[in-house]
Amino acid sequence: MKNSFITIKDIAAALNISPSTVSRALKDHPDISQETKDKVVKYAREMGYQPNSIALSLKSRKSNVIGLVVPEIVHHFFSSVISGIDEVASKAGYNVIISQSNESYEREIHNTHTLLGSRVDGMLISRTKETTNYDHFKHINAAGVPMVFFDRTCQGINADNVIIDDKRAAYDATKYLINTGCKDILHLKGPESLTISHQRLSGYRHALSDNGIIFREDRVIEADNFEKGEQEIAKLIEKGDLPQAIFAVNDLTALGAISALREAGIKVPEHVSVVGFTNGMISRLSDPPLTTIEQNGFLMGKKSAELLLERINSEEVLPPRTEIIPTKLIVRKSTF
Repeated sequence: MKNSFITIKDIAAALNISPSTVSRALKDHPDISQETKDKVVKYAREMGYQPNSIALSLKSRKSNVIGLVVPEIVHHFFSSVISGIDEVASKAGYNVIISQSNESYEREIHNTHTLLGSRVDGMLISRTKETTNYDHFKHINAAGVPMVFFDRTCQGINADNVIIDDKRAAYDATKYLINTGCKDILHLKGPESLTISHQRLSGYRHALSDNGIIFREDRVIEADNFEKGEQEIAKLIEKGDLPQAIFAVNDLTALGAISALREAGIKVPEHVSVVGFTNGMISRLSDPPLTTIEQNGFLMGKKSAELLLERINSEEVLPPRTEIIPTKLIVRKSTF
């Protein structure tokens, strides 16, 4: 069915007045009589008239729309970030176009190009695990569209960053496990391509070193989702090589580990303590409830949107900034 959006010309023809009179009446121009304004506004409402936002953005060079690219929408952390972004954007009169890369580099390129074509005023981006080439981000810079990266940053790109202190948070989680008496601690780490993976591994290693525990390469295994966490812990159970504790790169991986332990009749935390990272709703509902790091996605979303809007509305060229969101350890029943 063909779209039949009503235009200013349609209103003008129906009311037998000029398009310029309709345009000025809709803008409450003082040269137009109140009677004509009322007639135009009433008819426009009845017919469902909507201003052409694309045409307006071409005229004003501003769309009041920001683009958002996230790896996953269903992930608790990213959905929390989206909520924080939306709160700030809507209060400032901006709309948000949300796109999901689904951890695909090619999809991320497509999404950023689409947002550029939609003439967004700026972009908020958390890159994929696959992304190692940043040419599409350089293209956004060249187009003069400001960017803010959150959680997952890109070195060498002229943009603001909003992150947590991943190294400190991982240090705190590992140190807590050590303080409960655990010496043999396994780290289920994130992929090599992400800075957060290296930072969390570094925090883990430093906590071991500061407490006189020798780092073991075989106690670091790449696993960053439920299935991998479950599989890797099942392998260790089969080999009879379980650690005293597990520190996972995120909550879902930690829950995968707990699933494998439960399947084998191994109790948490009586036999193995488990710590996650995110503090999503699922961490509170798990059995047992998961000790984890509060990543504060909502606050990260708010700060990211605030930085982007500041850059969009600034007449000055601002240097790139990095904002660090605070974290804290939430102790529940998966540890002592």
